[in-house]
Amino acid sequence: MSDNPWNEPETNSAATAETPAKSLVEKAQAKAGNSREWKLIEKTLNGLFLEQRRARRWGIFFKSLTFLYLFALLGLLLVGNDLEQGVTSHSHTAVIEVKGTISADDEASADNIIQGLRDAFKAPNAQAVILRINSPGGSPVQAGYVYDEIKRLRALNPQKPLYAVITDIGASGAYYIAAAADEIYADKASLVGSIGVVSGGFGFVELMQKLGVERRLYTAGEHKAFLDPFSPSDQGEAALWQEVLKTTHAQFIEQVKQGRGDRLKPSPQLFSGLVWTGEQAVELGLVDGLASSSAIARDKVGAEQLVDYTPRPAPWKQVIGQLGISFAKAISTQLGLSPASPLR
Repeated sequence: MSDNPWNEPETNSAATAETPAKSLVEKAQAKAGNSREWKLIEKTLNGLFLEQRRARRWGIFFKSLTFLYLFALLGLLLVGNDLEQGVTSHSHTAVIEVKGTISADDEASADNIIQGLRDAFKAPNAQAVILRINSPGGSPVQAGYVYDEIKRLRALNPQKPLYAVITDIGASGAYYIAAAADEIYADKASLVGSIGVVSGGFGFVELMQKLGVERRLYTAGEHKAFLDPFSPSDQGEAALWQEVLKTTHAQFIEQVKQGRGDRLKPSPQLFSGLVWTGEQAVELGLVDGLASSSAIARDKVGAEQLVDYTPRPAPWKQVIGQLGISFAKAISTQLGLSPASPLR
């Protein structure tokens, strides 16, 4: 019989003492585990908050930059008209540049030159107009338009003289334009003249025969293939084309004679297409003297300040264009659309 009066089950005292110790250890371990998890969560949340703060700061920066960009554009637009005018309230000499090939598609087109001339003659403070020429020539049609417009503007504004100043070269169609001026000036080393008409090409008929190439050309009209470089030359067509060149040359000569008058010295080579230096051109009567644009403005006009009336894109428009290009490039780069990025 057991000595336990309550009939309670007997327990091992050592096991009973070990159980609370294990519980404490497990709680401590659980607590430590929970602490590490919370620390990890806390670190993650802090990182997210930090990234959001940084993103917010960069967003504010880029928004501010965008507003500054827009305000800069607005400011340029507001003052753009003043920058575009290029005029002054003081007495001055207007300058229009005739630079490069005279062509409808180039800077020295009749439209550009004529617009500059009209603005210069319209300007009340422009005492005179200078055509500053540096051109080998070009289209006789474009030159003819400018010549006629100069004559018209001079008739409407007899008090405002127009001078042509040749810098490096004023030949062919460029001299055609200069001949409409009241007076022509050049540097002693300038190239002046080339009063003639030229047309050239190539013939490939024999080369095609050697290569065994057959020319197949279909036309409606006897001379529609006129001057075709891959067809044999036709004497009748060549004579007709030569007559066209002679007619154009005669028109050129007539305009030069009208513009220069008795100042031209008789010479069998004057209208031969040759060019001369500025010094030689003075002797032939092609130019009136040796002088620069500044010298003409100072000594003949009496208004030393030169103001450029050549039509060009306004500076503020160029700035806006460059800013727009840069802005577009930055956006395309961010979107992965940069031309340097390979296509996929």
